[in-house]
Amino acid sequence: MKSRRDDDLEFLDLDDEKDDLPEAEEDQDDEEELFDEELDEHTLRFVHRVLFPSVIGLVAVIVVVAAVFLFRGNKNTQKAVPANSDMTETQGEDEAPPGPKDGQGTETDAKHAEEPAPGGADEEASQEEDDPETETMSTEQGTEVDVSALLSSGAAAETDEITFGIDVARYQGTIDWAQVAASGVDFAMVRVGYRMNESREIIADSNARYNMQEAQKNGIKLGAYFFSTAVNEEEAKEVADWTADYIAQYQITYPVAFDCEGFDRESSAQYGLSASERTDIAIAFLNRIYERGYTPMFYSSMHEMTGDAAWETSRIEQKYRIWVSQYPSVPYPQTEKSSYGGVHAMWQYTNRGTVAGISQPVDVNIAYFGYEGTAGAQSEEAPKEATADVEALMPFTAVEEDVTAKDSTNLRNIPSQGDDSTVVYTLKNGETVKRTGVSSSGWSRLIYNDQTVYAVSSYLTTDLGYQAPKQETQEGAGSGDGLRTKFTERNEQVTAKIEVNLRALPSVTNPDAVVVAVLHNGEYATRTGINEDYGWSRVEYNGQTLYAISSYLREGNE
Repeated sequence: MKSRRDDDLEFLDLDDEKDDLPEAEEDQDDEEELFDEELDEHTLRFVHRVLFPSVIGLVAVIVVVAAVFLFRGNKNTQKAVPANSDMTETQGEDEAPPGPKDGQGTETDAKHAEEPAPGGADEEASQEEDDPETETMSTEQGTEVDVSALLSSGAAAETDEITFGIDVARYQGTIDWAQVAASGVDFAMVRVGYRMNESREIIADSNARYNMQEAQKNGIKLGAYFFSTAVNEEEAKEVADWTADYIAQYQITYPVAFDCEGFDRESSAQYGLSASERTDIAIAFLNRIYERGYTPMFYSSMHEMTGDAAWETSRIEQKYRIWVSQYPSVPYPQTEKSSYGGVHAMWQYTNRGTVAGISQPVDVNIAYFGYEGTAGAQSEEAPKEATADVEALMPFTAVEEDVTAKDSTNLRNIPSQGDDSTVVYTLKNGETVKRTGVSSSGWSRLIYNDQTVYAVSSYLTTDLGYQAPKQETQEGAGSGDGLRTKFTERNEQVTAKIEVNLRALPSVTNPDAVVVAVLHNGEYATRTGINEDYGWSRVEYNGQTLYAISSYLREGNE
C-alpha cells in the first residue's frame, strides 16, 4: 500500500470520553435555594422585574450562539464525499478483493511487474522482476481518534477536520490531477518506492515523482508511503533514509507511512519472521522517518492488527498513527466508522473508488485530521520536471526484431488509443520498423525515426513480405485502412483486461470508426464474432453491435 509518518503522543478516545458531575455542585444547589428563601420582598421584586427578563434574554442569546457553533462544527465533521467520485463498494469485509495491496487496487491484468531498471534505485524505471506489492492483498476499516499526541512533525498546523484522500501508485496509470483536485480530494498518499524480494534493490515507483509533482501543482496535499520488505532494522532505517531523501523536494504535509504486506508468502524475503521481529523493523523505519522531520504512520489491515494477530499493534499504537484498511459492504459515509476496534487516524474504506481523472480503481481514505496550511519542502533544490510513465500499466517483454504492418497501423506516442495519445505516423504494409518490446496487453513498442512509439501488436507482423488476404466479406468496407474483417461466429461473455474502446467499425484509422463506448474491467459484453487475421472482436454492448481489439479482451462470466 503506502508508507506514512507519525508522532509520539497519548491518544484520547472521543467516544468514551465523559465528564462526571462533581458532588460539590449538589451542595451549591442547596445553598442557592437557601439564599432565595432569605431574599426580602423588595429584592424579589427587583429580581422579577429587572434581573429576570435580562437573564432570560442573555440565555436566549447564548442558546442562539451555541446553535450556530454546533451547526458549523457539524458541517466540518460531516464533509461531503468528493464530487465526481464513486465510493460504492460491493465486496464484503472478508472477501479477498483483487489488487496489489491489502485488498486494494486493480485486477491482476492491470497491475504488472515492472521492467528491469537500467540505473538502480534513483531511476524512475520499471522492473520486470515482480514488484512485491503486486502480490499482496487484504481488507479493513477505521474509527475516530485524537492524534494530537502522537509523533508528529508539526510542519503544518493540524485540525480535527475529516479529510478525504486517495493512495496511488503506478497501478493507477497516468493520472489527470487537475480533475482529481476538482473532484474534491484533499490529499494523496503517493507510493514512492519498494524493495525487491530477491535482489534487495530499492526501486522508485515509476510514477512517484510525476504524481507528487502534479498533485502538488493542483493544490492536493501530499503524503507518502514505502512498500517495505525489510528483513532487519538496518534495512528499515536504510529505506527510511532513502524515502526521506526522495521526497525532500516536495511539500509533504500528510504522514509518511510504512506498508508491509505479503510476509506470510514463501516468496517474501520476510517469510518466517515473527510478529515481534516485524514490529521492531516497522518501529525502526517509523523512528527514522520522525528523525528526518516527517510524521510517521503505520499501515496494515484490520485483521492483521486486531489482537496483535500479525503485528504487536499494542506497541506501535503507543507512538505512531495507525492507518487501517477495512472494507465494509456499505462504504463511508453510509458506514460511519471502521469496525476496527483499535485507535487509528486514517481509514482506507474501499479499493474500488472511482475518481475523475483516474482510469483505474483507486483506494479511498478518510483521515480524522487535516491541516490548515501546507508544509514546505525540506530541500531548497527544486525537483526536475517529471513526466508520466506511459508503460506503467503494462510490462513489456524485450525483443529486437523488424516488423511491418499487415495493412496499415497508427504509430502513437503512448500505448493508448484515447484522446491523450498522438498519432506520430501511419505505418503501411512493406515499411519496416524495429520492435523493442511486446506487452501482454496488446501493444508493441517500436523505434521510428529514433523516437519510441507504440502500435497495436495484432496489426504487425515479422513476415516482411506479408500480403493481406483478400476476402469477400468486408465489414466496414471503404474504410480506407484496408481492414477486411470477416468474423468467425462466437457467443461468449468478455470483459476488458484493463479498458478498451468499443468502435462503430473495426478500424482505428477510419474517421467513421468512432469510439462509441469504453468497456472497463468488470463490465461485460457478448462477443458474437472474432477475426484472427486482424485481431478484432465483434461485440454486443447496450444493444449495439460494436468492435474492439481482441487482445484487450478476456473471457469471463458475470
